[in-house]
Amino acid sequence: MSEFSAGERRLAVALLFIAPALWSVNYLVARWAPGVIAPHMLALGRWAIAAALLGAFCWREIVAKRTHIKAEAWHFIVLGALGMWVCGAFVYIGGRSTTAVNIGLIYAGSPVLIALASALWLHERFGVKQWLGVALAIAGVLHIIIKGQWQALTDVRINGGDAWIAVAMVCWAAYSLLLRAWPSAFGALARLTLIACGGVIVLVPFTVVEAVWWWPSTLSWKSVALVLVSALIPGAAAYGAYSHMQRVLGAARVGMVLYFGPLYAALAAWLVLGESIERFHFVGAVLVLAGIALATRR
Repeated sequence: MSEFSAGERRLAVALLFIAPALWSVNYLVARWAPGVIAPHMLALGRWAIAAALLGAFCWREIVAKRTHIKAEAWHFIVLGALGMWVCGAFVYIGGRSTTAVNIGLIYAGSPVLIALASALWLHERFGVKQWLGVALAIAGVLHIIIKGQWQALTDVRINGGDAWIAVAMVCWAAYSLLLRAWPSAFGALARLTLIACGGVIVLVPFTVVEAVWWWPSTLSWKSVALVLVSALIPGAAAYGAYSHMQRVLGAARVGMVLYFGPLYAALAAWLVLGESIERFHFVGAVLVLAGIALATRR
């Protein structure tokens, strides 16, 4: 008999379609933030509030298992650095000079990296089709980054924002793998809360340096609104959904959520931001999605 109820499984399956929509809100926030709030300040506010919200639902478990916190503290810091610092602040830095469509499409390559790393690191089976999938997905991401200009590759000027997003995409794959590889004494929600706390610890010094030397932030209703939106929707809700899905369905099936990433990102950017969808976006999305389908095929 399954350890999960039918209701838990139905919720997890429904979240496969809902979670990408929650994450796509973060791409919009990344495009709204320039001139309103600095990247690290936004990430810090997002995860401080998200940690407080999540902690309200699981503080009893954290208190009951507090003796385990010290043993897993390094894991919480590393996962917080990958998932909350890099996949938070780096996305907001990249959003200053790239589009929400590009962010979503580049991020869609994460499942392929997860599958590749699983083969190389966890020694999972990886055949010819999977290798072909990796090649297609990488080609798709590169096609988007260079805007389809393969014929003049030496003359292409890569957008710095796309480079920031590419780094975040790699770190999201690492976050997902380590979340799976490192056992924990805590349940999904309590663990996520402690990881968010680890991310806040990592973010604090970078936020201070940023405020002093680069992008000082001013308090306004717009900056507060962006922090709250990012904390509630692509923060607590999206990561909580991801943790629930991974616990109930397993890491391989949860990788499916990024199948819908390009569609949600493009639709949100078109409807809300008025961004255009170019031919190279379409070609890149087809390559990436075909690569995901092959690379994650069992």
